[in-house]
Amino acid sequence: MRKFVLSFGIFAALAVFGQRGFGGSETTGSETRSARETRSAGKIPTFTLDQAILTALQRNPGLLNAEQEIKRTRGVIIQVRAQVLPQVTARGNFDWTDPNLQGARIFSNQTGSTPGTATGAAASLIDPLPSQVREVHPPLAAASPTPGIQNTQVTDVSYTISVLGSQLIFNGTSWPQIRGTFFQRDSAYFAFRNILDQLIATVKTQFYQVVVNRELIKVQEQSVHLLESQLKDQQNRFEAGTVPRFNVLQAEVALYNQLPLLITAQNNYRISKITLAKTLGLDFQPRRGESPPLEVVGEMPYIPRSITLVNAIEMGKERRPFLKEARANVLNQKEQVRAAAGQWLPTITTTGGGEWISSPTNSSWHDISKGWIATVQGSVPIWDSGAIAGQVIQQRALLFEAKNTYDDDVRQVELEIQQAYSNLQQNRELIQSQEKNVELADEALRLAKARLDAGAGVQLDVLNAQVQLLTAQTTRLQALFGYNSSLAEFDRATGAQSTYNEMFANLAPRATKTKTYYTGSGVDAEGKPKRVEETTVRTSGGRSRTAFSK
Repeated sequence: MRKFVLSFGIFAALAVFGQRGFGGSETTGSETRSARETRSAGKIPTFTLDQAILTALQRNPGLLNAEQEIKRTRGVIIQVRAQVLPQVTARGNFDWTDPNLQGARIFSNQTGSTPGTATGAAASLIDPLPSQVREVHPPLAAASPTPGIQNTQVTDVSYTISVLGSQLIFNGTSWPQIRGTFFQRDSAYFAFRNILDQLIATVKTQFYQVVVNRELIKVQEQSVHLLESQLKDQQNRFEAGTVPRFNVLQAEVALYNQLPLLITAQNNYRISKITLAKTLGLDFQPRRGESPPLEVVGEMPYIPRSITLVNAIEMGKERRPFLKEARANVLNQKEQVRAAAGQWLPTITTTGGGEWISSPTNSSWHDISKGWIATVQGSVPIWDSGAIAGQVIQQRALLFEAKNTYDDDVRQVELEIQQAYSNLQQNRELIQSQEKNVELADEALRLAKARLDAGAGVQLDVLNAQVQLLTAQTTRLQALFGYNSSLAEFDRATGAQSTYNEMFANLAPRATKTKTYYTGSGVDAEGKPKRVEETTVRTSGGRSRTAFSK
């Protein structure tokens, strides 16, 4: 997808540089650009089937959102993985206190002190703790008026800086949660693949719907033209006096009954093109007016395919991203059970780093206190009144729900493949029967017109033959559409759209290519081989019969 976007970006850049290089003047360049935009607005984009599919892969919002979901789960992996990796945090604290307020705080509880000197509380800020005083003073030293206290001015600036690193040593929840996030990423990738297959099948179906509606318009127009010629012929015969007025009225009624079918076919054709344009991600252009948003190029193909139902079902089980997504959900939920039970295990963390604290009497960087800090913390739940047990019960129930959903998804895949296979058979038989029927109806109409022209037939025979031909042509077109639509659904149900996978290879996690996501027969929801249980059943005649169940 990025390659296509890059190609379009390069093309647009070359176009811009070409306009700048060859534009004679600013006015001329703007006029040329305006004329070019007008022509581009009036031009209707044309798509083949492959072009429509590639456009949908580039612009469809559902697929683009699925791609962003993969990127989101990658962010979840990084976030959860960070729990077990070292984390370093730097903190800083800077305080400034007005000297007047600071003096009031210092001397508020002191009496008989001299302003501007540090006594009482100041001594408690400066003097060492009593348990740390080990100085020996001469016993006959002359005591100062205030022993141990000097006139010291407390600084009005203080700061603290610390750099601490923490590391998880052990717990029982982080590693299962990390493994669970990897399964979440795999689930998002397979969901992307599932949406991709569904989008391709939808584009094919809507593309063929446009084609069949276009062909149905041609059929209805041919019928209208035939009825118009029939009406004109009957009018000429009535004027010549060879047929009664009833023949003219009958031809008019048949013509006006056919016109609503033509109008309906034209409306269906317009609606189908609008629907396809929305799937392709094409925006409405106001300057386009009532012009169609796109045109399709192609016919309704009929390529018979030899299909074996048993092989198709097995291939669908092995390749359907739908089942692999369900498998990833089961494995993720299994890790969530382990993470919930891991809360009973102890948690051990360690913290270490350095701290720098400013001096209370000097704000200089050179007069600071610094040192190292190391801490080891551990905790283990002893009694939580059943909180952890309740979480484990919930996660186990969700695990069994995920397993049951996987088993039902397997049956859903089998059902979808069998339905698509049955529809293919039906439409293939319809096509074969209607191909011969169209030839017979066309010949019957030719003979009815010849008999009417020769005077040996009646007008009702011609009208009936025309109705039969129209019915045969419509049925054949609907059968062709049904066959190609069922074939697209069959390819989706069996996961046969992998030919469009190469451009998305950069989104595929490595684990998705392993045997972890083998979803074929013989394995359970977790990918383990199924166990065969032997059961002995007593019949009415007293004989025993052994039944094997998986």
